[in-house]
Amino acid sequence: MKASKVAYKPVGLALGAATGMISGVLFRQVWKKLGHEDDAPDATDEERAWREVLIAAALQGAIFATVRAAVDRSGATAIRRVTGTWPG
Repeated sequence: MKASKVAYKPVGLALGAATGMISGVLFRQVWKKLGHEDDAPDATDEERAWREVLIAAALQGAIFATVRAAVDRSGATAIRRVTGTWPG
């Protein structure tokens, strides 16, 4: 196994936790701006329309995927700087 892959394991775990926190905060901020509400609808919220629930879910997924890609790419770049090889 390459040294870069070994070095990236703990970094990847830490970045995974950070990704969840960052994307959650970002989603709540975006939802407040778009939806003018503090909380996004849950899938089981009877008071909310299907459209609103599905839009919230799609937005949350898009934000999470974008943040995850940015965080993972940053981590891999940092490992390459330290080890000289790409961890992939």
